[in-house]
Amino acid sequence: MVVKIIIIGSGVGGTAVAARLSKKGFQVEIYEKNSYNGGRCSLIYQNGHRFDQGPSLYLMPKIFEETFEDLGEDIKNHIELLKCPTNYSVHFHDGETFELTTDISKLSRSLEKYEGSGESTLINFLNYLKLTHLYYRKSVKKALQTDFQHWYDFFNPRHIPDVIQLHLLDTVYNKVSKYFKSDYMRKAFSFQTMYLGMSPYDGLALYSLLQYTEIAEGIWYPKGGYHKVLEILEKIAVQHGAKFNYNADVQEIIIDDKGVAKGIKLVNGDVVNSDIVICNADLTYAYNKLLPKTSYAEKLDKKEHTSSSISFYWSMNTIVSQLNVHNIFLAEKYKESFDQIFKDHTLPDDPSFYVNVPSRIDPTAAPEGKDSIVVLVPVGHLSNEPNIDFDKLVNKAREQVIDTIEKRLKISNFRSMIDHEKVNDPRTWRNEFNLWKGSILGLSHTFLQVVWFRPSLKCNIFKNLYFVGASAHPGTGVPVVLCGAKLLENQLCDRFLKSKAKLSLWSKCVSFLISLLTLLFLWISLFFNKT
Repeated sequence: MVVKIIIIGSGVGGTAVAARLSKKGFQVEIYEKNSYNGGRCSLIYQNGHRFDQGPSLYLMPKIFEETFEDLGEDIKNHIELLKCPTNYSVHFHDGETFELTTDISKLSRSLEKYEGSGESTLINFLNYLKLTHLYYRKSVKKALQTDFQHWYDFFNPRHIPDVIQLHLLDTVYNKVSKYFKSDYMRKAFSFQTMYLGMSPYDGLALYSLLQYTEIAEGIWYPKGGYHKVLEILEKIAVQHGAKFNYNADVQEIIIDDKGVAKGIKLVNGDVVNSDIVICNADLTYAYNKLLPKTSYAEKLDKKEHTSSSISFYWSMNTIVSQLNVHNIFLAEKYKESFDQIFKDHTLPDDPSFYVNVPSRIDPTAAPEGKDSIVVLVPVGHLSNEPNIDFDKLVNKAREQVIDTIEKRLKISNFRSMIDHEKVNDPRTWRNEFNLWKGSILGLSHTFLQVVWFRPSLKCNIFKNLYFVGASAHPGTGVPVVLCGAKLLENQLCDRFLKSKAKLSLWSKCVSFLISLLTLLFLWISLFFNKT
């Protein structure tokens, strides 16, 4: 008997798991509210200009390669990857700049400007790189590629050494400060937590793995836009029989009186039945809007969510040569700006922001002699404050960005270079993509919202319901969600395609007792690990 699976949403997770499951012989149907796939990982077009609506940093390339290998494909046969000649141009408040690059000799000379020319500068950097490599290697294996379906999967003796080594009670900024003495470099090596929609003063130290992958593996860009990855995954899924339905907005997930997911009901009234439902829609949104009311839905609403953004998509009438592919403009009052985002849930008085120029590396992103520019200004997610004037906030952000670019890059007429503008703000992310509170990256990655503590791929309330995406295990970010798609494939294949011996009651009891005894020791280890 062929198992029928419905997937709600064709974002990265939904499309990847559709390709995986259809290849395994499942009957897969995808229902997407928009007219295009990819969700936030989609494209915007305007008079020959092309913009990546969301992700623009192609990181952790090995995970993409492994995804395509699992599908029997070589990613190089489908996507032309362009390596960014330099990772970032980092612009500080006083006009100083720093080039973050994979060229270690060049990077070493740049570090000396801020950290001093002594031997300790390079040694400290190499020690930092060694530590972040450890974070990267262990996090991929233990967090991204490990399923935590049960609490005793997490509270297991074999995890204790990793918990100690990963410094789970330290923060990114604190850890960076142990290796860099200048305020400039502490900022330059800590802002990357914004990839996770978090403050470097709150992000767990292990997220310094992001800095490692940038330096060791580089930053890449798929020619034609990041969406090329999604286009190929959808093509592979369709080749294996998957059916994508667009402009098909899901109104509810149908749960019978026994608590079993039986299918979906669309906004137009159509009902589609299935054996399994996989939700790639925002998880907090799904529990609050698509499923019967539960106390868990209210609990999710109160959990910490990532930031939102005001994103500008500018069609330029000329080439802005002062900008590289990736540009970071950092606030003078660094910590205060993050506090305004994550504590006050608003636009900082002095924001840090990111500028992406895809046409700098891929000429197809803009007409000849012109640039396409994306500006991402992190802001707080939507709060319960009803009187926020978002139009005013957008205008304020625009003026702040343009003034900062003109001042730091010494451009007097940047505003006149903008031919056309499109804007996404927290309302856009909420309304167009059903992102809860307009949070662009879902649930935050605090200590009590990762690994086993994060919502699992398999729903623990309703049967035959699964999740994949940013707010489900293992977490947010395109490569991380791709790992989640593989974990979910393994779960469903184990359930439907493999006949395996069940653990004896005695084996389960032994496993339970060992995990229970480990729990106390694990927490004691955590609280004694302060460095």
